[in-house]
This record gives sequence, C-alpha cells and structure tokens, in this order.
Amino acid sequence: MNRSHRHGAGSGCLGTMEVKSKFGAEFRRFSLERSKPGKFEEFYGLLQHVHKIPNVDVLIGYADIHGDLLPINNDDNYHKAVSTANPLLRIFIQKKGCVLEHSKNNVRMHCLKTL
Repeated sequence: MNRSHRHGAGSGCLGTMEVKSKFGAEFRRFSLERSKPGKFEEFYGLLQHVHKIPNVDVLIGYADIHGDLLPINNDDNYHKAVSTANPLLRIFIQKKGCVLEHSKNNVRMHCLKTL
C-alpha cells in the first residue's frame, strides 16, 4: 500500500485519494493511492499508526455517498469504500465495545463501561 501523509501530498494528483479519519475527538488526514489501496489489514494497521493506538482493537466504518455509516472489516468492503470515495474517504474508528451514533452532520461515540 502506497501511503503519503499530508505533507506535500496533494489531492489533485490523479490516483490519489484523501482520507479523513476520526477516532474520539481526533481527526487525521492522509493520502492513499486509489489504484493501489492494499489490503484491509494494512489499512487497519495504518489507521492504528496514524492515530497512535497500536494495541487498541477497533472497528472501522466509512460514510458512503448517501451519508450512511458502513463497516470496513475485510478486503471486499475496504475496496468498495475506496472505489466509492469521491473526493474524500471519511473513516470513523471506534473501540470495540463502543457504539457510534451517526446522523447526517454528527458522529458521536458512546462506550459501555465495564465493572
């Protein structure tokens, strides 16, 4: 998977796709080669690296063109998310055991407390 972080990577390049990911209150932006997105496991590791959460098990979702939140958990739906991203792939990351509330203009995460 060819990745270039925001530094100097413009979204105007052919084949480059901007990714905006959100984990908690933190947003990150980076670019991917649309024609070589790699595998889901690589993308999962990249998101953990970018958000500095290497040992946190997370669930990944994306907002489709209709604003619906869909899961990314294998190569097939990862490639579907990449192919439909126009111009931006919006990624939402949540810890396992947490729930995302998604409305058209807002995404909030609620975590279940364990005793």
